[in-house]
Amino acid sequence: MRPLPPNRDEAGGATAGVDETRRRYGEAQRPADARRPAYSVGMWESVAAPLMGLMAAMAAAAPTPTPVPPDSAPVLTSTPFGALPGQRVTHTITIAGGGTLTNTRVTFTTTADLDGVTARAEPGQCTASPRTIVCELGDLRLGTAPAVPRITITGRVRPGVPPGTMVRNRVSVTSLESTATGAQFASNAYLLPGSTATPTDPALESPAAASDVPPGRSMRVPAVAAVVLAGAVVAGALLTRGRLRRRQSPPPHGDL
Repeated sequence: MRPLPPNRDEAGGATAGVDETRRRYGEAQRPADARRPAYSVGMWESVAAPLMGLMAAMAAAAPTPTPVPPDSAPVLTSTPFGALPGQRVTHTITIAGGGTLTNTRVTFTTTADLDGVTARAEPGQCTASPRTIVCELGDLRLGTAPAVPRITITGRVRPGVPPGTMVRNRVSVTSLESTATGAQFASNAYLLPGSTATPTDPALESPAAASDVPPGRSMRVPAVAAVVLAGAVVAGALLTRGRLRRRQSPPPHGDL
């Protein structure tokens, strides 16, 4: 049997149109997923790897934003300023300005022990000791809060501090923002005057002691009299010595 020519049926008619119709009908009947081109896993990896490298390079090249330091500062007030040993004193700490402080900590130190010290923070909590008070204030939004953050420390300066001692009170404020800019400080200081003893009235003298020194006479009179007496004794000794020498000397030759 002789093979048929392409695109011809047994009767010799053209079949090109029929074949084209069948092809189009078959394409329409196939699912949409079957008509999509197939992609391999290796193809996706070859595309994703350069893309991820490009994104990493862009992230590394992007400038890191510089944190803006908060515009704030601690303020320390001591009342009364220059408190003496045995005197009660109140230290007030406020944080003025604007900005945000995260995990805020305020530390107060003094070189003079405080007896019966108490500390109160608004907001926050404090731990107090005679020379160091630490207050945790948490996160602060300065300038927007209804009240300025405040810490009140009260105590009595311990008696017995030597005169001339320098009493220094110091406040430091640290936060998450201060790790780059450094802590903020405030302080005051004063020198304790002369004596720390409580002044008392002088003791009354006994009648016998009062009669030994006549009123109105200086205590230097006995000392002057002693000096005069010593001079007289020395002069008398010199005169006596001169007389003895004259008596012991031989008489002149004319008197023999």
